[in-house]
Amino acid sequence: MQKVFVYGTLRAGEINDISQAAARHDIAEPTLLGTATVRGYLFDFGAYPGLVLDEAGPPVCGDVYEIDPDLIAVLDEIEEIYPGVEGLFVAREVTVEVDGAALACRFYPVTKHAVKGLPEIRSGDWVAHRRAKKTARQA
Repeated sequence: MQKVFVYGTLRAGEINDISQAAARHDIAEPTLLGTATVRGYLFDFGAYPGLVLDEAGPPVCGDVYEIDPDLIAVLDEIEEIYPGVEGLFVAREVTVEVDGAALACRFYPVTKHAVKGLPEIRSGDWVAHRRAKKTARQA
């Protein structure tokens, strides 16, 4: 089984919810292993966030799932990862800690040059940030 760290729209309840993506493709439901953080900077692209990994950065929170390997192709499609094509997101590996265990996970950061001029999400939490933006628009 493969593990994945999700920090943005692939999180539960978000527009690309990983469990719903699996269900749409008749792939086994992902198993939530827990929450974790990586060090870096989270940026607001409007409808989704982008993470630039940086060991000197603040913690960025996300969820860790164990997934069926068949789900990787679906996640790559969502994040527009195509062989030989340089896009906004890139597929990488990161090691995170969940309940004291170090887990190697696939995740989808953005390239550093892609965030120029975008607002940083200082809380490091896309879901909380998105909800706060929605509340502010409704006020």
